[in-house]
Amino acid sequence: MKKTCASFLVISLSSHFALAQQVPSENSPDDVMGLCPVTSVTFNSKQLMPAGQIKVEANRAEIIERKIALFTGNVDIVSDSATISADQAQVNENGKQLFAKGDVNYADKQLQVSSDTVDIDSVDESLTMSSTVYHLNNSAGRGDASSIAVNTQDGLILRDARFTTCPEGEEEWVIKASEISIRRGKAWGEAKHTRFYLGDVPIFYLPYFAFPLTTERQTGFLFPTLSNSSTTGIDYEQPFYWNIAPNYDMTISPRLMTNRGIQLKTEFRHMTESSNSQVNVEYLPNDTDMTGSPDRYFYRLYHQGQINDDWSTSVNLNGISDDNYIVDLSSDFYSRADTHLSRTGSINYASDNLLFTLHAKDFEIIGDYPDTYRALPEAKMNYTLPLSEYFEFRLDSELAWFDSDSADAPTAMRFHAAPTLAIPYQRQWGEFSAEFSALNTYYRQSNIEGTELDETVNRTLGQAKLYGALYFERDDSWFSDDLSMTLEPRFQYLYTTYEDQSNIGFYDTTLWLTDVEGLFRAQDFTGFDRITDNNQITLALTSRFLDSANREQFVVSVGQIFYLDENRVIAAAKETDRSLLAGEVDWRMHKDWVFHSDLQIATETDKVERSSTTLEYRRSSNKLLQLTHRYVRELSDETIDQIGLSASWPISDRWQVVGRTYRDLERDRSIENYIGVQYESCCWAIQIIAQRQLSNRYSSDGEQSIDEFDSSISMQFIFKGMGSSSTTSNMLSNGLFGYRQPYSIN
Repeated sequence: MKKTCASFLVISLSSHFALAQQVPSENSPDDVMGLCPVTSVTFNSKQLMPAGQIKVEANRAEIIERKIALFTGNVDIVSDSATISADQAQVNENGKQLFAKGDVNYADKQLQVSSDTVDIDSVDESLTMSSTVYHLNNSAGRGDASSIAVNTQDGLILRDARFTTCPEGEEEWVIKASEISIRRGKAWGEAKHTRFYLGDVPIFYLPYFAFPLTTERQTGFLFPTLSNSSTTGIDYEQPFYWNIAPNYDMTISPRLMTNRGIQLKTEFRHMTESSNSQVNVEYLPNDTDMTGSPDRYFYRLYHQGQINDDWSTSVNLNGISDDNYIVDLSSDFYSRADTHLSRTGSINYASDNLLFTLHAKDFEIIGDYPDTYRALPEAKMNYTLPLSEYFEFRLDSELAWFDSDSADAPTAMRFHAAPTLAIPYQRQWGEFSAEFSALNTYYRQSNIEGTELDETVNRTLGQAKLYGALYFERDDSWFSDDLSMTLEPRFQYLYTTYEDQSNIGFYDTTLWLTDVEGLFRAQDFTGFDRITDNNQITLALTSRFLDSANREQFVVSVGQIFYLDENRVIAAAKETDRSLLAGEVDWRMHKDWVFHSDLQIATETDKVERSSTTLEYRRSSNKLLQLTHRYVRELSDETIDQIGLSASWPISDRWQVVGRTYRDLERDRSIENYIGVQYESCCWAIQIIAQRQLSNRYSSDGEQSIDEFDSSISMQFIFKGMGSSSTTSNMLSNGLFGYRQPYSIN
């Protein structure tokens, strides 16, 4: 039997089919579901009718007095915003009411529903379906309900409903509620008398629960974290996100610690087209785990702004109530190994030839460490002027005021200017440069009674530097005809005049560490309080092995400084006629295996003074093993000799393990252990993390403990597809904190 087609106007019948829920079409089901292939339910809007029209097709149609239309057999109803298919349908009052039953399927841009009946009233602007099974379009969300009602006032309401983002037949978690509502124009779903199930087991109950339906920023509770440690006890943190406006928001996180009390953590963010700012404040009143129950706090103000194309600003202010705050309560911005908190603010100018910075630089000292000088303020200017193809003029200058919290420490104003005439020459086969500089530094020092320092010092030094490098390449190497090989010898001669500098204090100056690139510095020190007299030659050799795609497979570098005269600046005096021998090796042994090592060897004793070695196997982003070793013969009168192993490996499609361990070979003890295990299914994940590490607590006199340990265990449970996605990368980054790929080859 042929289908009969009837077409007539209705009074905006289907304009009220639309739901309040907005599902982000840019999210693929794989983004939401992670591990599981889920066929996304979509809606083809091209089949809809023009606005204000409806089309009905059926095997049989009967119209009674032009007021009632009866349709039976394969009924298809298409409006300007939705489609309905059913076994039978009846249209009353010239299209103002529609009732359909028998294998009913309803679809619009927001959801698709299978039900026993559907009842639509365009006068009341309502739609009701019974015994339903629904799917949210472009989302993994789905479920069933005894009834679904849609109207312009309440939006979408599901009664006696179930909701999940798990694939059909694999409902590992389910939300059951007496009512689920999705209001018009809102991106949150709301549920009443909600029971959360893992499989068939109820795990908790909420009289009211709100859940996100989009990836847009929305006000509401975020997923909590739960942990337990020897310092905090049971630790529960519940973040609440407040979407105040499109360009600023706030997160408020009450944190309950059974050993210490209730802490409040807040984060405020603000963004404009030319700036972004963030304020963090953490406050713990009456810490019950400390003598006297003191109040404890942490604050951070961060700002980056662009005034125009050339001018910018930045601020980074941090502070804590006491030395042990980070050790006891942790921090998202600092680690327990940090000894200083930054307090800086700057205004910057940058153009093609001129760089200018005016900033204030201060630190908050953690523990019993020497007071650090603050620069309040400090101005730097670097100007470059090309004179011709082979000549260039540069002027580097700095003006700074140095102050300290110590009443006995000298203070100073320092002005430094270094005009330089340079001759740069670069070609594919090599490069050459010559630089001639005058280094003038003026000091006005105060609070110098009882010291060898002078009130005013005007130091002028001359410096000359010659640098050259050659690049040789051959199409085959010693090891394989498939590799090309380079040989890159480098040479530098450095001469700096001498002047006695014992009448100048140390304000921002310390010795540089030595590596291959550091051999070519023009200074032994940071800052300008000491400028070494030099008469030296630096030699270095680098060789690279490149594959057919010009990717480095093997790089080795070695270099050393040869001193032609003894240094007379006391702080930089050398005991031998040459520096440490510095070397570096980067070797891509296989597409998955990489080896890196850098070391410095004392040539007089042939002993290793410093070394760092890493061997890594990296199969993919979450499959890696890394073995590291670092050694320092003397650092603050101690020897550092540590070995570490970091690993991340999926046990199966759903189980992931991340861990690290570090051992102090000098003291023959473990100093840090971490292991994290995660189960991740299609629609939920759980992480359990245990760790033990040095506490690094400070005593009342500021001395840091090197024997106390802190242990903790934490757990996080996540419903995927409800504002969360795969969490393996988060656990990986946390579990391998400080992880770096161990090579510099491209």
